[in-house]
Amino acid sequence: MAVKELTANNFDETIENNDTVLIDFWASWCGPCRAFKPTFEKAAEAHPELAFASCDTEAQQELAATFQIRSIPTLMVFREKVLLYAQPGALPGEALEELITQVKALDMTEVHAKIAAQQAEPAAAAS
Repeated sequence: MAVKELTANNFDETIENNDTVLIDFWASWCGPCRAFKPTFEKAAEAHPELAFASCDTEAQQELAATFQIRSIPTLMVFREKVLLYAQPGALPGEALEELITQVKALDMTEVHAKIAAQQAEPAAAAS
């Protein structure tokens, strides 16, 4: 699957309509971003069951600000609409593959249960 251009207009749709989404926040002037791009594209080809998206932080400043992108490249991974990973820095191919393996292996029922429990705590404390 090709890497999709991510914009403020298609962000929600991309997250809603895909089980797992990897997002590369980048800029054309960024050397490490340009170096990471082929690694990201190779992973997209190797994993057509996942959605890969690329967000140009210069063209999509509002979206980058929403996610508080302060360093690029930054990689984010969503699964079942949950942000699981957000780290700046270009990953080597092997590290990206390991991250994908870990994300696929996660028990999302457990993750959703933990999120629900954390959200219930403040409500219980306020009562």
